[in-house]
Amino acid sequence: MSQTRRLAAILAADVAGYSRLIGADEEGTLRRLKALRGEIIDPKIAVHRGRIVKTTGDGLLVEFASVVDALRCAVEVQRAMTARNAEVQQDRRIEFRIGINMGDIVVEDGDIFGDGVNVAARLEALAEPGGICVSARVQEDAAGKFDLVFEDIGEQQLKNITRPVRVYRVSIAGSAAVKPPLPLPDKPSIAVLPFANMSGDPEQEYFADGMVEEIITALSRIRWLFVIARNSSFTYKGQAVDVKQVGRELGVRYVLEGSVRKSGDRVRITAQLIEAETGTHLWADRFDGSLEDVFDLQDRIAVSVAGVIEPALQAAETARSVHRPTADLTAYDLYLRAYAMVVASSAQIPDAVRLLEQAITRDPRYGPALAWAAYCHMRLHTDGRADEPETHRRKSVEFARRALAAHGDDPTVLADTAFALGILGENIEAMIGLVDRALALNPSFARGWHLSGTLRACSSELDMSIKHCETALRLSPRLRVGAPTLAVIGQAHLCARRFQEAEARLLLAIQQDPYWTYSHAYLAACCAHMGRLAEAREALSRWQALAPQFSDWSFLRIPEHRKRLEDGLRLAAGEGK
Repeated sequence: MSQTRRLAAILAADVAGYSRLIGADEEGTLRRLKALRGEIIDPKIAVHRGRIVKTTGDGLLVEFASVVDALRCAVEVQRAMTARNAEVQQDRRIEFRIGINMGDIVVEDGDIFGDGVNVAARLEALAEPGGICVSARVQEDAAGKFDLVFEDIGEQQLKNITRPVRVYRVSIAGSAAVKPPLPLPDKPSIAVLPFANMSGDPEQEYFADGMVEEIITALSRIRWLFVIARNSSFTYKGQAVDVKQVGRELGVRYVLEGSVRKSGDRVRITAQLIEAETGTHLWADRFDGSLEDVFDLQDRIAVSVAGVIEPALQAAETARSVHRPTADLTAYDLYLRAYAMVVASSAQIPDAVRLLEQAITRDPRYGPALAWAAYCHMRLHTDGRADEPETHRRKSVEFARRALAAHGDDPTVLADTAFALGILGENIEAMIGLVDRALALNPSFARGWHLSGTLRACSSELDMSIKHCETALRLSPRLRVGAPTLAVIGQAHLCARRFQEAEARLLLAIQQDPYWTYSHAYLAACCAHMGRLAEAREALSRWQALAPQFSDWSFLRIPEHRKRLEDGLRLAAGEGK
């Protein structure tokens, strides 16, 4: 075997939703894909001097000598596909996702390997159907050579790639990658972007993020405001932001951005409010104080923003609504670290629990830390990955009851504790009532709408579950970890015997996050009930690999629904009903 190295532009492409298309019409999909290869894709690759290295059922890997050739080929393919799909029904469209990287590759017997190839494949997975994602090297080499817009989506941690990679999304006029702006809500709407950490210490990122979280919470308590959830706002973290684009993508009238500088026991927060449509600066201010005043600083920013957006609002409404969760700033610091860990990855839940229990030791009545600990212990019990699940059940219930006793009027505490208790066997109607109370207190609470939808999917309110989950997705339209919400919608459709609707949402959930275990279990049951046992076995195998110890579906309270799921899983396992 001969090996050589060279620098090359690598294009990776695959068909979005390929399994769904094959499941709906295998023969027709394969025939149409073959026609597209022969009429559009292969000729474009040849014209731009590309070499097809390998193909799979739904994708291909292509090597080009230059970035310009690779990107021009990708753009022409996507534009041709858009034109071809114009008269095709949405659910039958074949749409490609494309990733392009420039890097060092190893060539061996005609095949190519190395980080340059791996990054291209990961970029393709980030692209939207009909879209193109490229690395910073590609963007730099292509700048000025194309009539294209490169949208900086920040540094991304790509799977199995050790270093972060800065990624750009290519906007193509007329392509499927360009989305129409979201309509504005019928009340004042705002997104709070991640504040820049100006402390010079990367370890302080969690503090800046926690500050923004508290400001979002404060603004969300104002019922006249529509506030975008943290998870969508934070997809802009680390990017050079165009507020007009943010307004279009999130469907908001106003954007708040700023910075946090922490030095010793002093903190300085700067913030500015911008009208997204025009880019006009409406308000800016600076807030200085000691860490002992950190909650007052958050309140002052929230009051100032509310006063500019809606003069009719009384600043006192915010001041009355915002609760100081703890006077112990070390406990607050520990809580922020734990919250950031779980948001980043469920694999960090055990570490987060240790920090939360330290916070609770310092302040035994710290409601948010107690509620988040209850949620984390519940996850360790139910996800099928813990060695002592019953210990986690006991701790979850204990922390949830303590959280309600300490801060039973806080929306986050109400929602997290109600969810933990509801999943672990408490009266589910009573727990739904607690979540409804949380949503009445904070109507812009995206996570609360998700938890409400989840509890309702476990009861008899399947259509209401779907409605509440869709509300959560609207409040967080750029939610990259929306897989749990999509999985709940799939679960509700599965329980209602709407298997095709369930499958579509579950495939999308898996595409967004292949490690969310429940999506695979629900998909296995769906495919089994539709008679597609090979796909059902494949989904079941993925679920069992992710959650080998899971066996308890008791959180599905309606026996008929639980039986539908369990029967599907038995069919997938080849056991029959």
